[in-house]
Amino acid sequence: MTTTPPDVDVVLPCLNEAEALPWVLERIPPGWRALVVDNGSTDGSAEVARAYGATVVHEPRRGFGAACHAGLTAATADVVCFCDGDASLDPSLLVPFVREVRDDEADLVLGRRRPRGRGAWPAHARAGNLALARMLRRRTGLRLHDLGPLRAARRAPLLALGLTDRRSGYPLQMVVRAADAGWRIAEHDVPYLPRTGASKVTGTWRGTWQTVRDMRRVLREPPAHEGGTVR
Repeated sequence: MTTTPPDVDVVLPCLNEAEALPWVLERIPPGWRALVVDNGSTDGSAEVARAYGATVVHEPRRGFGAACHAGLTAATADVVCFCDGDASLDPSLLVPFVREVRDDEADLVLGRRRPRGRGAWPAHARAGNLALARMLRRRTGLRLHDLGPLRAARRAPLLALGLTDRRSGYPLQMVVRAADAGWRIAEHDVPYLPRTGASKVTGTWRGTWQTVRDMRRVLREPPAHEGGTVR
């Protein structure tokens, strides 16, 4: 018996997101597969994910990057997307991102978060993101405004980037190494909603500082090899 491969795989890193997952998974476009990467949840997130038709990947090593990379390595579709599982971002917004990748108009498409509603993006988290975007510009020349989690690219070139960060620096390392490899990187505005539940990373000053520290470490890396070039 053969199984039809998914059109797109959507990686959803997850740590205690049982309350948010139904909203997120109901918005996965038809024909796409949700890969919920359970990063040690204790609230039944994995069971909720399966009940809503998602494939569950278990990653015992804690860390946002560890969860994202476990999802990437488990993916089989040509195009892989990333989206938070906390209901702050609507995965259906990825449809034009995927189209842009498939039409060979961009190699990596990112969502620039535009907050909607009170509490959608705390001031300290926004300030940290702005500082990192400026450092990224100096490092790569890319005029990006956000390092948000909503993104799409082809699976094989992503794997070829050889991403090694397994903490908060993973999204930035992806962009830095893609830029070093000559990828065409696009950015589009997306609405950013108040998350469901407490943030594990940027909900506090301490979490934000840890994220900035992880990303500064990534920015100090020497230029990556050309193995991830997609053209």
